[in-house]
Amino acid sequence: MENNEVVSKNFIEQIIDKDLAEGSYDAICTRFPPEPNGYLHIGHAKSILLNYGLAQEYKGRFNLRFDDTNPTKERTEFVQSIENDVKWLGADWEDRLYFASEYFDAMYEAAVKLIKKGKAFVCDLSAEEMREYRGTLTEPGKNSPYRDRSIEENLQLFEDMKDGKLEDGTKVLRAKIDMASPNINMRDPIIYRVARMTHHNTGDKWCIYPMYDFAHPIEDAIEGVTHSICTLEFEDHRPLYEWVVQELEYTHPPKQIEFAKLYLTNVVTGKRYIKRLVDEKIVDGWDDPRLVTIAALRRRGFTPESIQLFVKLCGVSKANSSVDYAMLEYCIREDLKLKRPRMMAVLDPIKLVIDNYPEGETEMLDVANNLENEEMGSRKVPFGKELYIERDDFMEEPPRKYFRLFPGNEVRLMHAYFVRCVSFEKDDAGNVTTVHCTYDPETKAGSGFTGRKVKGTIHWVPANEAVKATARLYENLIDEEKGVYNEDGSLNLNPNSLTVKECFVEPSFADAKAYDSYQFVRNGYYCVDAKDSKPDALVFNRIVSMKSSFKLPKPE
Repeated sequence: MENNEVVSKNFIEQIIDKDLAEGSYDAICTRFPPEPNGYLHIGHAKSILLNYGLAQEYKGRFNLRFDDTNPTKERTEFVQSIENDVKWLGADWEDRLYFASEYFDAMYEAAVKLIKKGKAFVCDLSAEEMREYRGTLTEPGKNSPYRDRSIEENLQLFEDMKDGKLEDGTKVLRAKIDMASPNINMRDPIIYRVARMTHHNTGDKWCIYPMYDFAHPIEDAIEGVTHSICTLEFEDHRPLYEWVVQELEYTHPPKQIEFAKLYLTNVVTGKRYIKRLVDEKIVDGWDDPRLVTIAALRRRGFTPESIQLFVKLCGVSKANSSVDYAMLEYCIREDLKLKRPRMMAVLDPIKLVIDNYPEGETEMLDVANNLENEEMGSRKVPFGKELYIERDDFMEEPPRKYFRLFPGNEVRLMHAYFVRCVSFEKDDAGNVTTVHCTYDPETKAGSGFTGRKVKGTIHWVPANEAVKATARLYENLIDEEKGVYNEDGSLNLNPNSLTVKECFVEPSFADAKAYDSYQFVRNGYYCVDAKDSKPDALVFNRIVSMKSSFKLPKPE
């Protein structure tokens, strides 16, 4: 039994178990460290839930920390959106909300400490010269001519950098490690640069800013983070991470562990591409429901539980792989199918008139909210002489095995009666506008009628009481057949990624509010749009269609 439990743990959990058993750490602390330069996407959700989940599993702490060391792209809007996303996903940082900028003084002192140890120097090489000195993957680099400056001179120059006495780009502070290292990240990397930029948090206090690779391990160490979990592209940066915490002599240095990113097929996750889509108004913001930012998924109608299930099914590994978008859709269907009411909405309406139904009469029909979950109870839906049905539920000349309405055929109106098509009307363009039927009063749903059977059941909404609404049907933003990117780096956009339909929904929707979600029977799952919907003009986003061919892979 014990062996099975060990095997079921992922490699990160196994590392943590070993560290705890060996006494490397007494308690576990993880963190999610986003840079506030854009909105988070589905890949970040994996990191958030992984870090928070580990803190929960080991009864440790979870920090939210903004890595705001690069003021050029950072905005308060992004800070607020990230806080909302992390909170919505269910990750609770309690009172541990931090900013890297809170540690700028400590980072400056850390840099001074390295200079005093002879482990850092001020360099005058231009960016182009530095590239020439760096070497290649197969050839070692060359030492900077400024590498052997005295400690005193380096201290003075670094202070001059801090005091604004030097122009942007004229000097940098570099770690003194090894220009012959096979790992280019270790070839005397830049750890501070001069940059006169107003910071969203510290204003104009600083005109020098630390580089990410220097700042990140210091932030982790100050906060007492034990396991700094990041994605695989930082694997080659780990020796520098370890060098920084070792040279700064932290008592309980954090440990960096890398895992594989979450790649989703045929979606755009790159911030610069999303920014371009937003700037060029191809989408209506970072939360456009066609994107996979967390804000966009929330607006479209995905739930935290569905994303938690998705991340769980993806698992944690060291090997990069891609996950089909259909699996994300599977997860939202699984989450909603027993939790949301099944309501009637007609997206492409034509009128149905029951010729023999009493004029002016309305009866209230009992309708179950969810046939698979009786605890959700029932509601009343008005039924009368005139209804709206879906245009494709009637055909003048149907193909074989078409069991819906056509002249002479009988179907059941969902939750109501059998009706038989007797005639239809067309407009001048030849489009069907009205279908005429007769109904059989003996066939009311729930009456126990067994006289005959019909092969088709169609849904409807009452014409007089129906609520007018807008439905937005989404397809992939990317043309899946062509792939995500063109040869020139531009995006292969799908011209049919958004279809807008003016529709009718049953009167039970009258009280619908932002983020409420429903199953539109036979149509899919829909959510009230949080940005554009109004009480007197409801807008619904299609979260996902009703069915998919996707099946979970069987466990090996």
